[in-house]
Amino acid sequence: MKKSLTILIAGPYRSGTNDDPTLMAQNLQRMEEVALPLFRAGHIPIIGEWFALPLLNQAGCKYAGDEIYEEISYPIARRLITRCDAILRIEGESKGADGDVKFAEDLGLKVYYKLDDILNATEV
Repeated sequence: MKKSLTILIAGPYRSGTNDDPTLMAQNLQRMEEVALPLFRAGHIPIIGEWFALPLLNQAGCKYAGDEIYEEISYPIARRLITRCDAILRIEGESKGADGDVKFAEDLGLKVYYKLDDILNATEV
């Protein structure tokens, strides 16, 4: 029987955008596109930005990379990873996502690189 997993989706958010909000939103959408299939497969998808963005807004973040951004963005992802069973690392260059993978591996979590590897698993 498949176990329901809490899976952090890690991928580019700021990377390759030159901090253009439109491109950052497109990167978030790419991560969100894999969240629904994970949910429908019985898992709980999590994206760090779902937690970080409201906090950044509340804290008065002025732009990606400012002091408030650095205080919240990566630390919230690391805290979330400690609550997850696995990570799905989607394609795209990203130091932050690579750091999330390393952090997860150090915790002994399973890291997936293809959505289908999770969806087609007989046991996870």
